[in-house]
Amino acid sequence: MSCILCIDDEQPGLSLRKALLESAGYSVLAASSGREGIRLFESEPVDAVILDYWMAGMNGLAVAREIKRLRPKVPIIILSAFLMFPDETTGLADQCLRKAEIEPEDLLNALAALLDNRRKQTISFACNQAAP
Repeated sequence: MSCILCIDDEQPGLSLRKALLESAGYSVLAASSGREGIRLFESEPVDAVILDYWMAGMNGLAVAREIKRLRPKVPIIILSAFLMFPDETTGLADQCLRKAEIEPEDLLNALAALLDNRRKQTISFACNQAAP
């Protein structure tokens, strides 16, 4: 079972995503701030991160930057209510989704695709390392 870290400073959205992901069979860690999310990320085995772009204190870009520094292969989905994502999200987020446009299935499908891609890369890397 994959472990997903959700980070959002707005409790209703965080609770909704946690319930959605758990109903889809994921194990979910929830953090209500960027700093709390990074602490969980450092101490728990996390397979992917879903985080809000606009958070008080430490925004989603700062959180994504730290996560990629710690473990660059962990996929990140950034959610935002903004119409446009800053150029800086390119390279930090593996997927950017606008909250107003996504349905629950869209988030689940995006997450499943990222996790599947990560698994394939890991298998490919392991096979290449084992080859004579």
